[in-house]
Amino acid sequence: MRVSVSEAKGQLTDLVRRAEAGDEVILTRHGHAAVRLVPVAATPDHRSRRALLEAVRSSAAAKATAGPPAARSQDLLYDREGLPG
Repeated sequence: MRVSVSEAKGQLTDLVRRAEAGDEVILTRHGHAAVRLVPVAATPDHRSRRALLEAVRSSAAAKATAGPPAARSQDLLYDREGLPG
C-alpha cells in the first residue's frame, strides 16, 4: 500500500495497525517512495544481524578454494611462447 505523507497524517493509527499486521506500507513524497513502515519485531536486532553475518562468513570460508597464485592467474590466456592463445 502506498500513501502520500500528507494523507498519512490523518491515517497514522490505521497505517501502523496495517504494518503490524504484515501489510507493506510505504509513505511517498511527491510520488516517490520515502519511508516504509515496518513492525519493530520484524526488524532484526544487533545480535541477530551479527549472527547472520558470522554465518555468511563461515559459509563462504568453507566454500572458498585456493586458486592459482596471482603471478600465474592469466597463464591460460597464453601459449608456451607467450603469445595469446
